Amino acid sequence: MKWITFSRKMGTNGSEVARRVANELGYRFYDTKAINRMAQELGVMGSVSEIDEKVPSVFERLFSQRPMVDLERLYSVIYELAKQGDAVFLGRGSHILLRDFPCALHVRVTASAETCIRTLMGQGLNRDAAARAIKRGDDERSAFVKFAFGVDWEDPTRYDLVLNMDKLSLTLAVSTVLHMARSPEMSEASQDAIRRLETMALASRAEAALVEATFGYGLVPSLSVAVVAPGKVRVSGNVETDARKVEAENVLRSVKGVEAVENTIQVVPLQVGV
Repeated sequence: MKWITFSRKMGTNGSEVARRVANELGYRFYDTKAINRMAQELGVMGSVSEIDEKVPSVFERLFSQRPMVDLERLYSVIYELAKQGDAVFLGRGSHILLRDFPCALHVRVTASAETCIRTLMGQGLNRDAAARAIKRGDDERSAFVKFAFGVDWEDPTRYDLVLNMDKLSLTLAVSTVLHMARSPEMSEASQDAIRRLETMALASRAEAALVEATFGYGLVPSLSVAVVAPGKVRVSGNVETDARKVEAENVLRSVKGVEAVENTIQVVPLQVGV
């Protein structure tokens, strides 16, 4: 099992390179539409469509836990898709989420501003409209990666291969990726890697549910959750009443994939006037 992630600037034909690579290798291709389908299956479509490679407003980031819930659910979707087998991922921070797996190849597709503008002009936009679309699109993607992962979207050290489309045809770009993907130096995903993905996916879903509960059920934000065994999570922290402790456990039991909950929450009654 191998994964290839693509990050691309607008106007580079990076999406087409990714699509052709997936077709040549017979890999599943996960673009926005496919990622949204999995989000729908997991019951988190609202969260994933809300984030959609765009940064929440300053107000939302300062006064709401919703952006973090949306991000955790996006992470869980990417991990769930990766578990299903060989795949090509387009955007959504997949190069960061899968960065620690030796079986993943991370590709960046870039080009000069002039090349990107010419590409969009070839699709019917005039020069000014093309330049504006590129700036808006690239600014949004860059800001999303910075917000979601705290890294620079254009940092070349985040990628294994950077394709400059100023000098590459689509065919040559595709063949370059295929050569690397088929290299014996690209390892297959181990069973340990698959188990890690399962753990990461479940942890993200559980964390999102618990964070959402801080404003949906009145639970305090000091609770934390960890996956301690396949299908088993441990929740810890402090709450003010036994009812809140039970509520936190019920929230986690409702999460897809959670089979058992180890509840180590401490009940610490609120001391009025202290």
